[in-house]
Amino acid sequence: MSTNISSRLLTDAPRVLVVDGSRVVRQLITRVLQAELPGVEVVGCGSGTEAQQMLGDGVFDFITIALRLPDMDGLELARFVRESAPQAYVPIVVVSGDVDDRLHRRSLGEHVTDYFDKALGFQALAEFIRGYVRPDAAAEGVVLYVEDSRVVALATRRMLEKIGLTVRHVVSVEDALALLETSKAQGEVGADVVLTDVSLKGELTGGDLLEHIRGAFGYGKGRLPVLVMTGDENPANQAALIRAGANDLVEKPVEERLLVTKLLFQLRVAKHVRGHTAEA
Repeated sequence: MSTNISSRLLTDAPRVLVVDGSRVVRQLITRVLQAELPGVEVVGCGSGTEAQQMLGDGVFDFITIALRLPDMDGLELARFVRESAPQAYVPIVVVSGDVDDRLHRRSLGEHVTDYFDKALGFQALAEFIRGYVRPDAAAEGVVLYVEDSRVVALATRRMLEKIGLTVRHVVSVEDALALLETSKAQGEVGADVVLTDVSLKGELTGGDLLEHIRGAFGYGKGRLPVLVMTGDENPANQAALIRAGANDLVEKPVEERLLVTKLLFQLRVAKHVRGHTAEA
């Protein structure tokens, strides 16, 4: 039985997919990752088609893609991951020697989280990946937290503030939208990450909030990550939330370590995405 999207804990044993047409490059990356990240599982693929097959069979925590693959462009594979892979917003990093040229032409595209120049060496790549799959135990950032149970909200807020996060708590989607609207009018997003329950007492649900954030506000998954808490264990309903724009899910009752790990992970990815958008 496959693991639900919502119950996978990234730091348990990270799975990295390495896609490169060169067997030597795949072996080099694998060797360095295994030395730097004990417990890591590295899956190597020599073509885009092979990678697409692997992505359909399981969840990965990190993907490296060469720009030029034997059967397709690396960015084509990145687009496939975003549109078809049955998983959360996994970081996709292009590992290539000709990244600079594409970057200057602004042609790496919205599907890529980050890029890495091979000239820096694979040891540096391992450090780079470690920053994603082994996030720090503390972080900075503003969480917009939507929860209508004051008891649950109090416990969760303490949990998040304990690791250094700033929590802006509201009890309904209507209140969350008002806060985001006010922030947008001031030229700001209003939060670094959104944490919301699906079922709320107001007229609008967590799904409606997702729809507004991705549609009306136009914030992509990298710009404003949304982590959804759900009591629904149905894999089809969980996948529907991911398709609707959720970066990831956490099943209720919420396990503290899982929630913190996933929140910090999304904050880290968003920070990288915003950093590159600002440089563009």
